[in-house]
Amino acid sequence: MKQPHAPRAARRATERVAIYPGSFDPITNGHVDIIMRGAEIFDRIIVAILHNQEKAPFFSVDERVQMGREVFADEPKVAVESFDGLLVEFARRERAQVIVRGLRAISDFEYEFQMALMNRRLAPEIETVFMMPAESYTYISSRLIREVFALGGPIAGLVPEIVEARMRRTDRARESRP
Repeated sequence: MKQPHAPRAARRATERVAIYPGSFDPITNGHVDIIMRGAEIFDRIIVAILHNQEKAPFFSVDERVQMGREVFADEPKVAVESFDGLLVEFARRERAQVIVRGLRAISDFEYEFQMALMNRRLAPEIETVFMMPAESYTYISSRLIREVFALGGPIAGLVPEIVEARMRRTDRARESRP
């Protein structure tokens, strides 16, 4: 019978790398919570910002990468990169063994479950780990942050200060255009 996994000692000899993919438009404190807790579990966690042509972003991919790097500048176990194409191919290039996905509510589960199963079919050597954000962040999504911000609502405490400042600066620049 073929063994599906390497012996425990062999697995421990390598660096434990996780990928946390998403659009992060913008990165929220719920994302930060999962990333920081992931950094306690894994040797390295890569925040992987997807180039997604289907969404109309608030920030460009380059801006999101730059903000992510600013947010995690003092966290040596956290890297921020962008990618396009299949997530599992990016994970292989980065030598990651794990994909981290956040679950806020039961409504997230069906989509995430389907994605995890497809990723397993494409790359059976890569595991998916689901993490829930702290209870105080379970209702936060990037989409909701953008909507509240667009309607003039307060977002302090829901996103890192760097992100809030950048959103205000970007909004002012858009308003001043003819």
